[in-house]
Amino acid sequence: MGPFEIAAIAIIGGLVYSAWEVHHKSKTKANKGDIKALEDEISQLKERISTLESIVTDKSYQLKDQISRL
Repeated sequence: MGPFEIAAIAIIGGLVYSAWEVHHKSKTKANKGDIKALEDEISQLKERISTLESIVTDKSYQLKDQISRL
């Protein structure tokens, strides 16, 4: 193996490593965006559950439910 072949392998290896690094960073950013979206959805669902709990535990709701069962 001559010096030009070694240099060519080093350059190609550097380019492959750079491409892998860019790919890895873009993949990580997408995951962070997905995580943020899921966290937002969870907080919205918690708010909805809280609202539903307050409706169901309300005495007037329970009274209406008992009346409708009769």
